[in-house]
Amino acid sequence: MKRGIKRETPARRPVQPHRAGRKVHKTSNIDRMLARLPLSEAALRRATTYSIMGVIGAAFIGLATVFGVPQAAAFAMAEQIGRAGFRVESIEITGARRMNAMTVYAVVLEQQSRAMPLVDLGAVRQKLLKYGWIADAQVSRRLPNRLVINIIERAPAAIWQNQGQLTLIDANGVLLEPVSADAMPDLPLVIGQGANVQAPAYRALLDAAPALRPHVKAATWVGNRRWNLMFHTGETLVLPEESAERALVKFAEIDGAQPLLGKGWLRFDMRDPKRLVVRKPGAASERTMIERPSAAPVMMTTTTSYGREG
Repeated sequence: MKRGIKRETPARRPVQPHRAGRKVHKTSNIDRMLARLPLSEAALRRATTYSIMGVIGAAFIGLATVFGVPQAAAFAMAEQIGRAGFRVESIEITGARRMNAMTVYAVVLEQQSRAMPLVDLGAVRQKLLKYGWIADAQVSRRLPNRLVINIIERAPAAIWQNQGQLTLIDANGVLLEPVSADAMPDLPLVIGQGANVQAPAYRALLDAAPALRPHVKAATWVGNRRWNLMFHTGETLVLPEESAERALVKFAEIDGAQPLLGKGWLRFDMRDPKRLVVRKPGAASERTMIERPSAAPVMMTTTTSYGREG
């Protein structure tokens, strides 16, 4: 009788913990990065959907234009995108301090459609640039339903008085808005037809003689060719058509050597480059101040009378 060989059953290895359950997936680098973002998975999904829909909408409109898809079909597709949530529901305005926000809203709402693909950003910008306060504007979409409008405003630099009307203007003479006489800001006053267009030249004129700037109350543009300056002390300075800056500098030098402002004079005339003619209220004659290179200005009486100013 053969004796069977008894084989020992090998001991089973203990089950490793990580093999006891379902298979463990390794975390990718992308998953780790997404996990660190301060957004929920639902928010990320919505953002992705909005981006894809926006790209599809823009691509559809572009292809429709290139390949001649009927405008009605393209419009209908864009409206469908709008009904899917891509529709202007809010408008964010930045940079507008003086410009009326309701005016900006009205410009945007003038669009034929409020579906995002159909909002003409360029047309909105061009309409906004027609308003005096707006020097520039940037219009952009923020999907899914917001338009962002950044306004760059002009700064008021002077007040223009013409035919009894007062208007704020910027440094280049662009009209900004009407202003009432009892609410005038502390800005230079320019008077006369076309004086607003001459605002840059007027600024350069005052820059030539900065010591006189605080004393100037207003300036009148006469005959569309020259300036009369009015001082706070009541005098008027008549400047020539040509070399007005040089004449103003000369007047400042004379006033520095022998004060003229606030001394009871009514008018100073610098139209003659060789002399300064002065006048007092009610005087029948005028006085001419002749500059001598080596001495202070000397006054002498003259019988010169003024005709019609021009």
